[in-house]
Amino acid sequence: MRIVSLLPSATEIVCALGLGDALVGISHDCDYPAEVLDRRVLSTALVDPSQPSAAIDAAVRDRVHRGTSVYHLDAAGLEALRPDLILTQELCEVCAPSFTEVRRAARVLEGRTRLVSLEPLGLDDILDTIALVGDLTGAARTARALVSDLRARIEAVRRLPPPEPRPRVLCVEWLDPLFVAGHWVPEMVAIAGGEDGLGRPRASSVTVPWEAVVAYAPELIVLMPCGFDLERTRAEAPLLARRPGWDALPAVRAGRVYATDGSAYFNRPGPRVVGGLEILAALVREEGGPPRAEGVVRLDAAA
Repeated sequence: MRIVSLLPSATEIVCALGLGDALVGISHDCDYPAEVLDRRVLSTALVDPSQPSAAIDAAVRDRVHRGTSVYHLDAAGLEALRPDLILTQELCEVCAPSFTEVRRAARVLEGRTRLVSLEPLGLDDILDTIALVGDLTGAARTARALVSDLRARIEAVRRLPPPEPRPRVLCVEWLDPLFVAGHWVPEMVAIAGGEDGLGRPRASSVTVPWEAVVAYAPELIVLMPCGFDLERTRAEAPLLARRPGWDALPAVRAGRVYATDGSAYFNRPGPRVVGGLEILAALVREEGGPPRAEGVVRLDAAA
């Protein structure tokens, strides 16, 4: 089988199922595991990701408003690879090439190519997606074993006695403007023992006014900007610290502000999101993150 993945989480799933050798094409954002980095890259970001957060947001909004894509898809390259299966998404128009765009490019392929859109909204959906990819690729048994292991880890966190009272948690998915995380993240916070009063479960992330954050008075702040690794998140964390009232927030006063590798543990609906759940469970209990979690660090009051 020849597989093209235009979604980082799908790439991670394919490799977790032991199908890395079948992966012939990836997106520009597919950077894990390292074994995929020599595959043909079929997409290009049309918005410079090295810009500050506010500039990235403005450029993306402008392209979406004008009805133009945020990405360029290499249709000729896709045709040359002759994939049997293309994995893409419709969940977010700014996270990966859209299903419509991929479908348009795939018209040049023969009818034998299967185009599948992955649309998880919650943790169970993510596990179902892993099972689906297993079914599509002949790796159903491996997928069942992986799902069983991931579910056991989720249930182990769920069985932990939650703190009393549960801390108010703020999960930041973008720093400027301020977005709070949605989809599976509020569910992760609840299972981990916290309370997410601003995020919307199984719905897109949303912007919130800073005044709403101040009124919410979070007791734990976790920075997980979409597409940012830990280093980039730490570099842009001062964007929050400059806001009025930052120093007075309970989380800041208590030293409970953390930067994470959002791409690895929170933004991508793949196997590593369970590691993100374990990180949250540790942070909610003021343990500073489990030893295996390299993608989390405590920030000082000045961020």
